[in-house]
Amino acid sequence: MKTKRPYVMRVRAEQADGTRQRILEAAVAEVWRHRLPDVRLESIATRAEVTVQTVLRVFDTKSHLLELAMEALRDQVRRQRETAEPGDVEGTIRGLYNHYEEMGDFVVRNLADEESLSELRERLDWGRRAHRRSMQRQFAPQLAEVVGGDRKRALDGVVAACDVYTWKLLRRDMGRSREEAEACVRHMVTGILGGIMR
Repeated sequence: MKTKRPYVMRVRAEQADGTRQRILEAAVAEVWRHRLPDVRLESIATRAEVTVQTVLRVFDTKSHLLELAMEALRDQVRRQRETAEPGDVEGTIRGLYNHYEEMGDFVVRNLADEESLSELRERLDWGRRAHRRSMQRQFAPQLAEVVGGDRKRALDGVVAACDVYTWKLLRRDMGRSREEAEACVRHMVTGILGGIMR
């Protein structure tokens, strides 16, 4: 007579994976909607349709769950930002603005909390380094044409021109359309790179 035990164990494992994924997705959604200190396990549990005890059983601590949620958001950022080929100024800015249109307000909200929340500082520092590396990679062909010490200044300029605060200034504070904001940033980037190339 055959036993059903392996089948039952596989089903349970699949259910556990599904529960884990639902909780993580709920945590990402809550982190997205609220300031980090305002994220509550109760809200995550409700969204995932589990109990708080289940959340803690699966992830051990709230901080571990939030760290994994932030990592999932970082992965999403990488996918959004790296859609254009290096050297494609227009494509790079379009990809960047796809990211900012979806996540810019979230990033700005976190930046506003940086000084009061030490746990955010490390994540935001990672974001700054990632932004700089991304700009260095995306504009590598143009930066290669810049002479010596001017290369660092050129990179600093495109990092600033393409920063989330520039997006906020143009889109939120000045009320520019997305097309106008992208055109303005393209103008800044090409001016920076064109102004100091050999």
